[in-house]
Amino acid sequence: MAASPSKLAQLRDLSVVVADTGDAEAIARLKPVDCTTNPTLVRKALDLPVYADLVEAELERAREYDGDLASRTQRVVDRLTVGVGRKLAGLVPGRVSTEVDADLSFDTEATIAKARQFIEMYQDAGVPRERVLIKIAATWEGIRAAKALQDEGIDCNLTLIFNRTQAIACAEGGVFLISPFVGRILDWHVARGQTPATIDDDPGVRFVRDVYAEFKRRGSPTVVMGASFRSTAQIEALAGCDRLTISPDLLEKLDAEHGELPRRLVPGDGTGDVPPPVDAARFARDLADDAMASEKLKGGIDAFAQDLDALRATIAQRLQAH
Repeated sequence: MAASPSKLAQLRDLSVVVADTGDAEAIARLKPVDCTTNPTLVRKALDLPVYADLVEAELERAREYDGDLASRTQRVVDRLTVGVGRKLAGLVPGRVSTEVDADLSFDTEATIAKARQFIEMYQDAGVPRERVLIKIAATWEGIRAAKALQDEGIDCNLTLIFNRTQAIACAEGGVFLISPFVGRILDWHVARGQTPATIDDDPGVRFVRDVYAEFKRRGSPTVVMGASFRSTAQIEALAGCDRLTISPDLLEKLDAEHGELPRRLVPGDGTGDVPPPVDAARFARDLADDAMASEKLKGGIDAFAQDLDALRATIAQRLQAH
């Protein structure tokens, strides 16, 4: 008698599965549709054998660069980011999300310029823009940048989504995809003694379900991709969400588990009134009134920026030693 399909296999039939990793071996083994890269993953890649030739080539190339150490370091960081992304693009049939520098999160024009630079670098490396998602923190400035980029045909992934108004502003801006952070929302509540009794009470799960339902009610084409999971239970509770980005360890657990995995999110009929669009004042007010979202958005940007600084420091050290 044939074994029942794994929960991961069943999940693939309900949602697009994305790998939240730059580990080429894990991606090749787990076969996600999309994957992502960011400074943390690029820094880890520096010590992975699969990227050794790429790292050495970029450090050697940097000998030819003009400018001070900081400018040469930034060029290497950018080229490694795209180089890792190119490698990952060869392992998945879908998209590679590539993160714009977190320290540009409140600068619309600089974010646009960096995104254009990445897209040009990918195209020069043989990866068309249709294979890339530009990842931007969902500040008001980031959402404005994403709207401009979308108008140019550059698809964006707006990350660090913790608030309904944030999500709606992204949809109204025509953003290709948003990443609401399930686990970080839960973390905030648990830290304050608000542990949910059941998975259906999990505030991160409830948030994604609410955003998904609202987008489908509006008929919005913006993709909802649940992210930042703490357990397979959270993932199972969102089966049917447009996309789910999952770490390798949780993908492995789902691949080892069997039993029925029912669809939990079902698109609505796309009817209902649409309220006035979100403007800057409402965005600022609603974020200010939401302590969890304000803290997690700021904390997420700060953490991303620290990861980028750590990557820059590592590259600078290697350039000086090379």
